[in-house]
Amino acid sequence: MTGSGDRSALRQGRLKSIGPAIIVGSVVLGPGSILAASRVGCDVGYGLLWVVVGSTALMIGMTALSARLGTALPATIGDELARRIGRPLTAFVGVVLFLVVACFQFSNNIGVIAAVKPLVEESPVWPIVLIMVLNAGVIGAQFGLRRLYRPVERTAKVLVGLMLIGFLGNMVFAGPSLGAILGGLRPRFPAGADLAAVTALIGTTFSVAGAFYQCYLVRQKGWTRKDSDRGSLDSLMGISILGFLTMVVMITAASVLHGKVEGVQLSGAEDVSRELEPLFGPVAKVLFCVGLLAGAFSSFLVNVMIGGTVLSDCLGLGADMDGRWPRRLTIVALLTGMVVALIVQRTGHSPVHLVVFAQGLTVLGNPVLAIVLLGLAMSRDEFGRRAAPLWMRILATIGLGVVIVLAWRTAVRVFF
Repeated sequence: MTGSGDRSALRQGRLKSIGPAIIVGSVVLGPGSILAASRVGCDVGYGLLWVVVGSTALMIGMTALSARLGTALPATIGDELARRIGRPLTAFVGVVLFLVVACFQFSNNIGVIAAVKPLVEESPVWPIVLIMVLNAGVIGAQFGLRRLYRPVERTAKVLVGLMLIGFLGNMVFAGPSLGAILGGLRPRFPAGADLAAVTALIGTTFSVAGAFYQCYLVRQKGWTRKDSDRGSLDSLMGISILGFLTMVVMITAASVLHGKVEGVQLSGAEDVSRELEPLFGPVAKVLFCVGLLAGAFSSFLVNVMIGGTVLSDCLGLGADMDGRWPRRLTIVALLTGMVVALIVQRTGHSPVHLVVFAQGLTVLGNPVLAIVLLGLAMSRDEFGRRAAPLWMRILATIGLGVVIVLAWRTAVRVFF
């Protein structure tokens, strides 16, 4: 029989296997994901919970595949691509992803402000001060910390814990119906649902850019081919937490706001907290803002690191997040987002052209990243072994098809 000490060691080993995917999940579950889940819950209740489950499964498959590549490939993705398709095309992949990250970083700045706004008196000064202090702190960490991975992983775990406290607390207040939740897991299109809602849920849960970064994180953690099972377990557990939190937000909105508030009235995630306060009092608003702030800050922190690390790798300048060029390019992405956010806060002008440009890049970028991951997964090593097992390749292939459909819908909306 297995002793209690062995079981405890096994549990500790499993907990130690969670790390890289928590970082990926923390960057994916940002203000946009929270707003999308809240609006869908407002409009159609529990009816599209099954979409979150399906999107989470695709994200698990793509993230696990990326982790397998990170432990199986002899070199980084940038170097592997350069060897197979040449450095210019590899650099193109990195530039596209970097531009998407830099363009959307301003929304992460705005998201942090939105999370705090319901809790403080609004003034024209404090948002600017908050943005500058937050960016200065991250820049200071980039220059001051010799090793970045461990502090980033610990911070991500703390922020995910805060999201669990905040959003689960609100769901307890809401008192959802278990039968309605189970009914929402049955695939169907409820009354009031449209393709835009489905697209929003998939797009904010299934992030190819986030999954792409997993291959760098597992290498940064020091995992090798013998740790491939750890990478799969990490992806399963870390991304499952992402899907669970998305469902919790949607269930809360479905329980409390469905039939009372139109989703279109929720122009920002902070509007959700204001709608919760009259029903449950200030505690619910505080809990929601805690979760929202944790989500906004985690996206704020990791988003720029994705852009800086991947671009540096694709340019042949190194893929170690502690290296000189990944840090420098991370700061460039950070400053780009800060400057745009400051302009928006100062002038009040909507950065609609920047959003359209970023969406246009996303149309191109997501399929390219998915094709890169799937192409490398199909390759064989010197012993004839595939870089990833069949189940990962199947889920990634389905994910590529979904990404192409989403890209087409985005292209139609943006350009036509």
